[in-house]
Amino acid sequence: MSTAVLHSRALIGVDAPEVAVEIHLANGLPAFSLVGLPETEVKEARERVRAALLTTGYDFPNRRVTVNLAPADLPKASGRFDLPIALGILAASGQLPAAALDGHEFAGELGLTGELRPIRGALVMACAARRAGRIFVLPAGSADEAAIAGDGLALITADTLATLTAHFDGRAPLAPFQPAMAGAGQPDYPDLGDVRGQGAARRALEIAAAGTHSLLLCGPPGTGKSMLAARLPGILPPMHHDEALATAAVHALVQPFDPARFHCRPYRTPHHSSSAVALVGGGSPPRPGEISLAHNGVLFLDELPEFERRVLENLREPMERGHVDIARAAAQVRFPARFQFIAAMNPCPCGYHGHPAGRCRCSPEQVGRYRARLSGPLLDRIDLWLDMASVPAGELLDTPPGEPSDRVRQRVVAAHRRQTARQGTPNGQLEGETLARFATPDPAGLALLREAIERLQLSARACHRILRVARTVADLDGSEAVACHHVAEAIQYRRHSRP
Repeated sequence: MSTAVLHSRALIGVDAPEVAVEIHLANGLPAFSLVGLPETEVKEARERVRAALLTTGYDFPNRRVTVNLAPADLPKASGRFDLPIALGILAASGQLPAAALDGHEFAGELGLTGELRPIRGALVMACAARRAGRIFVLPAGSADEAAIAGDGLALITADTLATLTAHFDGRAPLAPFQPAMAGAGQPDYPDLGDVRGQGAARRALEIAAAGTHSLLLCGPPGTGKSMLAARLPGILPPMHHDEALATAAVHALVQPFDPARFHCRPYRTPHHSSSAVALVGGGSPPRPGEISLAHNGVLFLDELPEFERRVLENLREPMERGHVDIARAAAQVRFPARFQFIAAMNPCPCGYHGHPAGRCRCSPEQVGRYRARLSGPLLDRIDLWLDMASVPAGELLDTPPGEPSDRVRQRVVAAHRRQTARQGTPNGQLEGETLARFATPDPAGLALLREAIERLQLSARACHRILRVARTVADLDGSEAVACHHVAEAIQYRRHSRP
C-alpha cells in the first residue's frame, strides 16, 4: 500500500476540529512535502519524523513522500502531528499494518531519538476523541491530563515511538491507560477566619460569593483588601464536574494541566503592567487570556487604577457576556470567560486619603486625576463598591479569629441552591424578564429604590445591579420576597457615583 490515512486534531480556541493526516508515497526523486496550511513548527516535522524513524530502526522511504493535513483551509500548529505522520509513513510503506491503526486518533511530538514528548491541549483533544468514539493515542506525559475527560475515553500511551509500533504490529500490546483518581482531594484555599475585624467587608464578600457579583474594595494600604480577595474562592460553592472540565480545558490550551488542580476554582491575579492581549487573550494563533483562565473562578485586579485604561476597557463586554470573541484575519475564536471580578484600589495616589491621622498629602486635583483613570462604563458594571478603613492595632490584636470559610460557605451554598431552584442561574446573571419576575421588591422597597435613583443619578444598569444584589441579600436571609431592608443594604454598596 502506498497510501495511508490517520486521524488527529487541530486546536482552534477551545475546539479540536478533526484533521485527516493523509500519506502518499510515489515514484520519483526523493522528497518530503507537507501541505494543508501548516505553521512553521508543523513544517519542521519533516526533520523530526525522518530522524525518529531512522533511530528507531525503521527505513525512511527513498521515494516522494507527500503529507496532506486536511481540511486544507484549517490552520495547523505545534508538533502534535509528528506521531500520526510517522505512523502513517510506516503504514504506507508496509512497515506497519495499516488496519491496526483504524479507529484511533493520534497526537504527539517526536524527539530525534523517537521519544514522545507531551503536547498542549491534550484534554481538549481527548474530549473530542471520546465524542467521536475513537481510541486516543498520545505521549505518556500527557496521559493524566487527557484522562480527566472521564468515562467513555479509551487511552493508549507510550514514552517512545518504538513502544507504539510494537503495540500496533502485535509484538508487545499495550494495556489501556488506567488513570489515578483526579481531583479526589479537597481544594486547599486560604481560610476567611484569618481575617480579623472588617465585618462590613466580610459581609460584602459573602454577598458577592452568594450571587456571583463583582466587587470593588477601596481603602488605604494594609486594610486587608488583597487578603479578603484571596479568600473568595474558599467560600464559593464546590465546582460541578462540567464546570471543572471546562476550566481545565482552557488551562490545558496554555500549559499542561495538573490533575491535582481539578475541581479547584482558579484564582488569577495579573500584574497591573499586563497588556490587553495578556488580559483578554489574542496572539497568533489566538490563546486565552487571564479572563478565560479565570473561567468559573476569580479574577482579582489589585491596584486597579494602575492598569492602563485601554486595557481595563477590554473587560466591559466579557463581564456581561461571559465570553470573549477574538477576531483575526486567519481565525475567529471564542473563549469562555465567566469569571467573578474582584478589584482593589487605594483612595488616592499616596493611599491615605481620608485617613483619620491626616497622613494624606495629595491635592484634590491629584485625587481626582487618580480616580478618573477608571471610566464610568467600567465602574457601572461593578455590583458592589465598598470603602474599607484601617483596623486599629488594639482591635487587630485582641479580636478573636473571624468566622471560618466552611461556615460562610454553607450559607453561600444554600443561597445558590435557592437561586438554582427558582430561576436556574445565579442572581448576578439575571436579566430582562427574569430579573423583573424574581427580583422586584415590595412597594416600600420600590419607593426606596426610586428615591435612590433620583438622588444618586443612577443609570438603568446600576438600578438593575442593585436589584440583583438585593435579591441575593434576600436569599441569604432565606426570604422569597425582596423587602425594603434588602434594597437598603444593596443601595449602601452603591451610594457613591464614583469610588
